[in-house]
Amino acid sequence: MKIVVAADPFAVELKDIVKAHLEQKGYSVTDCGAQAGNDIAYYDAAPAAARLLQSGAAERGLLFCGTGAGMCIVANKFKGVNAVCVESVFSARMARVINDANVLTMGAMMIAPWMAKAMVDTWLETKHTEGLEDLADFLRDACARVQALDPA
Repeated sequence: MKIVVAADPFAVELKDIVKAHLEQKGYSVTDCGAQAGNDIAYYDAAPAAARLLQSGAAERGLLFCGTGAGMCIVANKFKGVNAVCVESVFSARMARVINDANVLTMGAMMIAPWMAKAMVDTWLETKHTEGLEDLADFLRDACARVQALDPA
């Protein structure tokens, strides 16, 4: 699986830890965010990641900033990107099960590295509707209807 990661200067360390974790597990990872000594604001890093998802160059995305909120707001402005800001393993799991999220955002001011790795692993290993099979039709329909929204 191809995963894009990006961070702003507040979250480079957490992004690098998660990136190394993913590479160790055999994932292909593209980093389009800030690096040590190369500051990129969240409002520039998130669009770069979102465009890779839109083009098919990446299947999933992980975006990191101070709180996770800024990256989430920006990423969700791009059609086909379904980003959820998560702060627990449970919320990461439910982002896939309920919302079929293809992007997770996290805040380095709130998430310890061990928790971030557990959240990412759970999210990557969980399928849409998993564990909520009795609601599967509704959840698939809901996601399709959300994708069809074209707000003015």
